[in-house]
Amino acid sequence: MSLLVIGSTGTLGRQIVKKALDEGFQVKCFVRNFRKAAFLKEWGAELIYGDLKVPQTIPITLYGITAIIDASTARVSDFYIADTINLDSKKVLIKAAKLAKVKRYIFFSIFNAKNHMNIPLMRVKIQIEKELINSNLNYTIFSLCGFFQGLIGQYALPILDQQSVWVTKESTSIPYMDTQDIAKFAIRSLSIESTIKRTFILSGKYSWTSFEIIELCEKLSGKKSKIATIPVFVLQLISRFTKLFQWSWHISERLSFTNILIDKQVFDLKMDEIYALFHINTSDINSLENYLEDYFSRILKKVKELNDNKKDSISIEKF
Repeated sequence: MSLLVIGSTGTLGRQIVKKALDEGFQVKCFVRNFRKAAFLKEWGAELIYGDLKVPQTIPITLYGITAIIDASTARVSDFYIADTINLDSKKVLIKAAKLAKVKRYIFFSIFNAKNHMNIPLMRVKIQIEKELINSNLNYTIFSLCGFFQGLIGQYALPILDQQSVWVTKESTSIPYMDTQDIAKFAIRSLSIESTIKRTFILSGKYSWTSFEIIELCEKLSGKKSKIATIPVFVLQLISRFTKLFQWSWHISERLSFTNILIDKQVFDLKMDEIYALFHINTSDINSLENYLEDYFSRILKKVKELNDNKKDSISIEKF
């Protein structure tokens, strides 16, 4: 089976490429910048030029492709023109996939996006879902709750750098998941016929609030966090203000996600049936504790090595 992975250099996309190669698939990556994607070629993937901003480049990339795995999303700076950049290009992609008789199409959406249609990214995700459902392609949609990887910049790095961690008192509990595990489900779905024309919500083993994640990071790093609490209503006011100016649209878009914090979403999701369908054991799914423990141990080891090298350098200079 020949796979075309879109968004292959992203946080999730690169894990899908790696997992697919490990499973013996022929993997082609739809990329704009060959230099940025060089590491994928080193892994064994084939790089094919394509640009979602230039729909004319899409059809030719589907030659000989059996399945498409679409892990791409609009960049933050693109969100307010996503209807033309992301949605229209995805319509072309879906239409081209149908004409090319692509057998499977895997798409990643966001959990409960339909309840946040005021957020451009969420709105576009739902519109793409509808396009797929109406296309008659053999699609599988995965609705995701959040990535472990996204927590590094939000919590781990500020704590290590002794910078402020910005949180709100209204902290929703979210079942984040490792992108490596999401990749397992995506690749496994290609060989399970009962996943065709279905949508699956993927979530981690446990749900975590911001304060619980901070506490875990403190424990594993041995450093005390500097928590800065800001009311949600203040973020909402800033979001409305920044929406007035084009240069600050990307700031407004980020802040608009604060609506999720006060939505009181319930992430009490049961994964047992999904694990059984995909033949994946719960014990094979990574936990946030293990993920962050591995991250901090690697970072702290590097810091120690740098400090030791610095001490050795000083000793040599004195000698």
